[in-house]
Amino acid sequence: MSNKIAIYPGTFDPITNGHLDLIRRALCIFDELIVAVAPSKKKAPLFTIEERIDLIRESTRGLSNVVIEPFHGLIATFMRDKEAVAIIRGLRAISDYEYELQMALMNRRIDVKVETVFLMPSEDYSFLSSTVVKEVASFGAPIKDLVPPCVEEALREKFRSGDYL
Repeated sequence: MSNKIAIYPGTFDPITNGHLDLIRRALCIFDELIVAVAPSKKKAPLFTIEERIDLIRESTRGLSNVVIEPFHGLIATFMRDKEAVAIIRGLRAISDYEYELQMALMNRRIDVKVETVFLMPSEDYSFLSSTVVKEVASFGAPIKDLVPPCVEEALREKFRSGDYL
């Protein structure tokens, strides 16, 4: 019997405790989880793809069966290449649903074998997004309970050094 592999794609700019919550939930369902980090020029990331991968590795240290990889192109193609059985997507609010449904249906149209599993984060993180975390951190507000310690430190350094400009 083969391992059931799922892929959790995103920009993770940066990874938050909400992302980590979904990673842990997915590991309860799947044997292996590939966190697939996208470059996303459209979103103009604060962190380079290498920095994001490093932060995810540090944040998931101690979680078995998690692999972090960059990916380019279509997630349906990446999924097929990795022999994954599902894409993991988080739904925080009804506003996420419409976009995520559209993406799930397009992925299925590209490859009929693509399944998308929607997971809801803990209510503690239902409001949380990387965008909100970056905005709050840019003003020096506390983010300790929103992100792993390594991310908190990296955000403080980015905003202190002015690297985000």
